[in-house]
Amino acid sequence: MPEPLHLAVALDGSGWHPAAWREPAASPSKLLTAAYWTDLVQTAERGLIDFVTIEDSLGLQADNSIVHAAPTDRVDRVQGRLDAVLVAARVAPLTSSIGLVPTAVVTHTEPFHVSKAIATLDYVSRGRAGVRVKLSASSAEAEHFGRRHIPQHRPADLATPEVHQLVSDLFDEAADYVEVVRRLWDSWEDDAEIRDAATGRFIDRNKLHYIDFQSKYLSVKGPSIVPRPPQGQPLVSALAHVDLAYRLAARQADIVYVTPPDTTDAAGIVHEVRAEQTAAGRERETLHVFADLVVFLDSETESGADRKARLDDLDGAEYTSDARIFTGGAAELAELLEQYQQAGITGFRLRPGALPEDLTMITGALVPELQRRNLFRRAYEASTLRGLLGLARPANRYAVTEGATA
Repeated sequence: MPEPLHLAVALDGSGWHPAAWREPAASPSKLLTAAYWTDLVQTAERGLIDFVTIEDSLGLQADNSIVHAAPTDRVDRVQGRLDAVLVAARVAPLTSSIGLVPTAVVTHTEPFHVSKAIATLDYVSRGRAGVRVKLSASSAEAEHFGRRHIPQHRPADLATPEVHQLVSDLFDEAADYVEVVRRLWDSWEDDAEIRDAATGRFIDRNKLHYIDFQSKYLSVKGPSIVPRPPQGQPLVSALAHVDLAYRLAARQADIVYVTPPDTTDAAGIVHEVRAEQTAAGRERETLHVFADLVVFLDSETESGADRKARLDDLDGAEYTSDARIFTGGAAELAELLEQYQQAGITGFRLRPGALPEDLTMITGALVPELQRRNLFRRAYEASTLRGLLGLARPANRYAVTEGATA
């Protein structure tokens, strides 16, 4: 019996192809409405998808085929977006089982704010929250805040010592940032709230903890203002293309999204991630490795390849991506996912080329095909996102265990 796999869907605008907003089925006038995002997430939930991620950034959209790309000056592409955390909070009460994982940029922002926002999302969703941490090496985005200078650089400059050190420092800062977020989630013990009107005691102050975190990058005292989230620790995830990012994920994430072009490369990336996980002392913990794929799936009226070609014509350029691009039918994609799974990949984050078409084909064609192969669930089997992914609810690091001394 094959091991069931996990499926996530990455939502971004009208889809990952820059011309997708011009599709007849697209709804560009609704992109900035709650109803648009609710419809997409409810569609994903009907397909029993583990969770959705929602893209976000601190600057206008860039060319998403290039890592570290600058915002595009083109006026024929979607520009502007809603805040991903707030979108997730709006969608949460209108869904019941699917996980909600908004993107949060951890450069320039404060971990205290992100910690309480994701903790609040976990309460609103009743234990289905997560976060995709993302750093920013953009000079233009740094100028929005004025608190630090990041020199302009191109992707090719990453090989230079100066830019490599800059990016390395940003990843180390991101690791500290997530550590602060996690400690703040633990800064209230699970039973810190007493809520006893008769005695007039609402909380046990001895069960709120200062985290007193100090590092080169951050100084945070705590405790949080939000009690410990329902999951204890909401899901933390990160996209990784290189060893620095693998190291960040191995230190702090529950899921790392990787972008292998083929199964051989996938096996090599999994090996790198596992080595970093061991080096971080987390070899006994579950760290999922999800492969990202951009998908253009065959429908009853059009092949995925034809859809991509038509969108390429509209955009005036062939669409490329940091992730592998798949065009074809559901059975062919299911076969490919099985091959990646055999290389050590534990799940997949699918990026629909065009919305809603490719999301509809994921839920209406791919999911039934995977179920036929006994590779995917036929019903939600847990009430929390951690439960769906087989992640235990972690103990609170500050709680004194029974029999221990303070």
